[in-house]
Amino acid sequence: MIAGLVALVLLAIAGLHAAWALRATWPAADETALARMVVGSSGIQRMPSVAACWAVVGALLIVALLTLAKGGWIADPAPGLTSLLLAGSAAIFGIRGIASWIPAWRALCPEEPFATLDRRYYGPLCLALGLGQLAVLI
Repeated sequence: MIAGLVALVLLAIAGLHAAWALRATWPAADETALARMVVGSSGIQRMPSVAACWAVVGALLIVALLTLAKGGWIADPAPGLTSLLLAGSAAIFGIRGIASWIPAWRALCPEEPFATLDRRYYGPLCLALGLGQLAVLI
């Protein structure tokens, strides 16, 4: 059940990134507001490139598939590799989640509303995804 929930959240996030790759600005009014909301780097005015957005979509889809495979929802053709990649993903999500409260990260991404959203939602979500993937691994 945890694998399915984690994968569902990852797929939803991938869907958002796909919409942004297609240059949708939801949930913001325009590109600058969206960039400040979801990227947050100092002085940001534009969203990352279309290629960067699609790269995130691809990575999230792969991680969702790895999670489903390890959770037994789909066939796992390479269990050892799946475990290794999923452990790496769990570590990345965990580190990203913890970063939300580290001053050095705040200095890199100080724009509002990103900074507030990051501490309230993005960081905890990343931690939850990492812990969910860890639970699937155990």
